[in-house]
Amino acid sequence: MDPAEHQLLFQVARRAVSGAQPAIPAQRASLSKRLLTPAATFVTLHHRSALRGCIGTLEPHRPLVDDVAHNAWSAAFRDPRFPPLPQAQAPEVALSISILGPSEPLDVENEDILLQSLRPGMDGVILEDGPHRSTFLPAVWEQLPQPAEFMAALRRKAGLPANHWSDTLNLWRYTVAVLEEP
Repeated sequence: MDPAEHQLLFQVARRAVSGAQPAIPAQRASLSKRLLTPAATFVTLHHRSALRGCIGTLEPHRPLVDDVAHNAWSAAFRDPRFPPLPQAQAPEVALSISILGPSEPLDVENEDILLQSLRPGMDGVILEDGPHRSTFLPAVWEQLPQPAEFMAALRRKAGLPANHWSDTLNLWRYTVAVLEEP
């Protein structure tokens, strides 16, 4: 991604976090093909180094620039873990944008094989079993560096026991390109 595209994505995210519900650019004809290509993203907000919101999509279904706008706004105002972001804090929030690569199934027979196949620091993981679904971005490896603890926390996030395994469990991995605000 070139610096102008990078800058535009952060301008869009910054406007959305400031309350412009969701701030999608009006000059679509001037946007690059890359910004208009469907993409899955997560936007993460930190306030004074503490997580303040993180919302995203797992499948590309709208243009990259639109996905960033919607997810930035949702991270600021709709993350169920936090109250809506006060207007006064919006300029103080640090933003990061994770652009997800395609997800690939993890076809593993048991927990041991799963733990050996994970790439700490590189893989984001999606877990699904019936109505239970959760994901962790690769950045979560910083807090949970061991594959067993990473997967236990991912299961708990999905509302499952930490050691859950079943024949209906589905797992996928993905990588991300992370953009940090200058």
